[in-house]
Amino acid sequence: MTHSISNTHSDGIHEGKHPVNSTANFIKNYIITMRPYLLFVSGITGIAGLSLGEGLSGIQLIALSIAFFLTYGFGQALTDCFQTDTDSISSPYRPLVQGKLSRKAVMITSLAGLTIAGTVIIYFNILNFALALTATLGLATYTYFKRRWWGGPFYNAWIVGVVFIMGVLSQPVHIPVRSAVFYGALAAVFFGYANFVLTGYYKDISADAKTGYNTLVVKFGMKFSAYVSDIFALLQLAGYILAVVLLYNPDNWYPVVSVAAGITGIIFLLTGQIFIHKIKNEAEAYKSISPVVHAYILLPASIVCLSKPEWSLWIIIFYAGYILTLKLRPEKSQI
Repeated sequence: MTHSISNTHSDGIHEGKHPVNSTANFIKNYIITMRPYLLFVSGITGIAGLSLGEGLSGIQLIALSIAFFLTYGFGQALTDCFQTDTDSISSPYRPLVQGKLSRKAVMITSLAGLTIAGTVIIYFNILNFALALTATLGLATYTYFKRRWWGGPFYNAWIVGVVFIMGVLSQPVHIPVRSAVFYGALAAVFFGYANFVLTGYYKDISADAKTGYNTLVVKFGMKFSAYVSDIFALLQLAGYILAVVLLYNPDNWYPVVSVAAGITGIIFLLTGQIFIHKIKNEAEAYKSISPVVHAYILLPASIVCLSKPEWSLWIIIFYAGYILTLKLRPEKSQI
């Protein structure tokens, strides 16, 4: 898909053919920019961290879960402000590219949202202040690293890893960061998200090449990148297996939901890796991206349901919400 960018401002955003003319329009277009179907990524990441501890009330857990849930959307909108050049080619439907939103308004809203969500998280552990600040700075500087083939997936993944760590630290009593369970779950999050980032690059190859984003796929091609993706998937799976083996307690009731989520997640992961080796052009990239995202959500969900079986019903509802929201996305080939 091609898209002219000749009539753009210096920040890469189209001139005001579609100006924001009401608060309702701004909210609608900002929500599209947040990618609601991906809020579940940060949501399950934070919840996975919370599941490795105890001590908070139900209301407190809900407040934290909502804060973690929204961080992805605010962060995604913030990074979009710095990527309108490539988005104008690969994702012309996005409101920032179309001029329906101003970059200044999106940046202010995103930073305000991240501040509010961060304040909630920091309230439960002051150590989260440094982590939240570091993650926000990471989001603001992500574009620099995306332009370098060695940086993108890892740079994005450590930010999501910080979300998991903040979830762990938010519980008054939690598994210590030196625990093998912690490292296993963190590896599942880190490498799972790095794989999502890498597969996501497949849909933007032409746009990235034209706009100076020297991603791994642009530099080394789809075949080589697919093997790197396989390594990420194997490390994600190894971290997941380590966590669930150490969390398993034969005295608990049989964790049916955890097993179902784990098996389904592994099937999705294998499906994604098979498809990534079959991709011939970027229009087919979603066939690999979609199962990789499903796997990312399901494997941490399995950890949650094993560590906290009483949360299983909520995790089922959570995943159902993801499937519904994914179906409502405005561009079916974009994930």
